[in-house]
Amino acid sequence: MKRLSGLTLAALVMLMASSAVQNAARAEDAPAEKASDAPTSAQSEGFAKRLFAGKVTKKKSYACFVRRYDAAHLAAHPLQKVNGMKLLVTAEKVPEDEALNYSFRLGVNFRNKSGFFDSSGDCGHTQTSEISADKLRIGCSVDCDGGGITVEMAKGDKATLIRLEAVRIWNNNKPDEEAALSLQGGADDRVFRLDRVDLENCRALVADRKELAAMRHK
Repeated sequence: MKRLSGLTLAALVMLMASSAVQNAARAEDAPAEKASDAPTSAQSEGFAKRLFAGKVTKKKSYACFVRRYDAAHLAAHPLQKVNGMKLLVTAEKVPEDEALNYSFRLGVNFRNKSGFFDSSGDCGHTQTSEISADKLRIGCSVDCDGGGITVEMAKGDKATLIRLEAVRIWNNNKPDEEAALSLQGGADDRVFRLDRVDLENCRALVADRKELAAMRHK
């Protein structure tokens, strides 16, 4: 290996130092990667007002959405497994958190399976939608890796869109160990549009008497 002279070695060191300075300068000039946008307080409040049709209280707020698919819709979507769905969304403020905390209850009927299936879980706070940056959603999950759903508002605020990949549900007429199964988001079961209805239509999703009483007074 050829030995470098003192002059050549000094020149090489200076060249490397100059390159390091230039790289550092370029790194400082480069814009930082944009973090995912979190909704502002005003945006989150606006979403809540849309979801609950303006009825956002200091206690619990409720919204009920239902869809019963008719024969024409099911004929046009032969791979759809669901023929009926109910969604009850609840929001409340807890002492340790100023933002609204959401939760959900979901009811499902299948076209080729008897019985009523349901699920529930927490949704946390509002998030920026992955579909469009100018939309908000709530992402809801079921405990123990049970999957979940996302909930967005549809145009006119008279309906909601539910998106899912998979969510664990239970047949409420059987013991838990026999009742659990997963609703998979197949070709026609990934997005569901449900219409806003009176809270009475979601009473079947609630077992607690105090909560049922609270819903009656909304």
